[in-house]
Amino acid sequence: MTTTTPARPPAPDRAAGFAGFVSRARAAGRLVVQPRMGMSDPALMREGLLATREAAAHTAGTLTIDSYTRVGDDAAARAALAAGTALNGYPIAAHAPDTTREVLRGIRDADFPVQVRHGSADPTAIFRAMAVLGLDATEGGPVSYCLPYSRMPLRRSIANWARSCELFARTGESGITPHLETFGGCLLGQLCPPSLLVAMSVLEALFFRQHGIRSVSLSYAQQTDRAQDLEAITALRRLADALLPDVDRHVVVYTYMGLYPHTPEGALALLDAAATLTVDAGAERLIVKTTAEAHRIPTIAENVTALEHAAAAADRAAARPAPPPVEDTGIHDEALAIIAGVLELGSDVGAALAEAFALGRLDVPYCLHPDNAGRTRGVIDGDGRLQWASTGGLPIAPPADARHAIGRVTSSGLLTSLSHVARAFDRRTLDAEPAHLRLETTT
Repeated sequence: MTTTTPARPPAPDRAAGFAGFVSRARAAGRLVVQPRMGMSDPALMREGLLATREAAAHTAGTLTIDSYTRVGDDAAARAALAAGTALNGYPIAAHAPDTTREVLRGIRDADFPVQVRHGSADPTAIFRAMAVLGLDATEGGPVSYCLPYSRMPLRRSIANWARSCELFARTGESGITPHLETFGGCLLGQLCPPSLLVAMSVLEALFFRQHGIRSVSLSYAQQTDRAQDLEAITALRRLADALLPDVDRHVVVYTYMGLYPHTPEGALALLDAAATLTVDAGAERLIVKTTAEAHRIPTIAENVTALEHAAAAADRAAARPAPPPVEDTGIHDEALAIIAGVLELGSDVGAALAEAFALGRLDVPYCLHPDNAGRTRGVIDGDGRLQWASTGGLPIAPPADARHAIGRVTSSGLLTSLSHVARAFDRRTLDAEPAHLRLETTT
């Protein structure tokens, strides 16, 4: 089917976009909270955006894209729509532009921006749809949306993302400020030591800048230890200040991306911890998760509850004295060494990323992508902190007790580590209950 490209949308005020909204929230001392929400039915998607906007919180909206669109199978997405089959997200490239305009009409404005979230190693069609609609914010990255989600060769993903970034950057000619959030701080969500998450977030932001993007957010996913996470986010901000001085930027924290607590109380406690971490670290935005994460896709109401719960936790955190500085255990220096080990491979950031993976200078623990060396391992130590068990070919020092650490990475130990956070927060709930009401659990 052939389509004609409509005229460019009217040029909006630059302060009205996603980056401007976050900047104003930062100036007002408000944390922006945001769901991961996407429904294929336009009326339901509009209902979700409206509920997000009306939540008792400082919110940004989300159009999370479906799986067919993520892998470029727009024909399958259109067939599902024609058959009335619900998808697991909003098929922005399959819906007519006017349909999406109607979804956003009267909802998206300077006080409620909407970000497109996807997961695609080839986001070309998504970026084109955004350009037609005048949408100014999305997220991802050439590594972080290839290795965990795709078997596409990394060099191809890098080329796809280079073209997409350049297309997105050109939307700035119409007055939009295109904003890109790197997903690099969330690699596989778990068991990836913080220094690699920080390094990858900065490297993807450098890639975005090289391809014309001048407004970015750098991501970091909550991990297993609060003090370690505070140190990591501090390192991320320091490195961004040093390496991206000419780019408008902020930091976004993701509520824990691994196995989630099964009890509602445990899930809310983990969200509390994420909101408090975000405030204490000086980050500007939080991606929330709900009490349904361990069981199913959350409802609109559950998303709103999570947004309001996180906002209330953030307000409580902001009202108390600032926490003391965290100990420097070397996360900044490790992340800087990883970044330097990539950038010394050439001035083209994308080519350097591909070469670094080929050489093992970048290597994601437990990632099965063919372009990942698979020689690194992460492990949770006895204090609950994420540490290196094996650094493979990363340009950082191996752990001092490497032989002992790698010995703990067994299949059963891996499963225990993957459920560490869920078990810890569910156990807090059980320990708070009267003994006769507690459920029996295994560790």
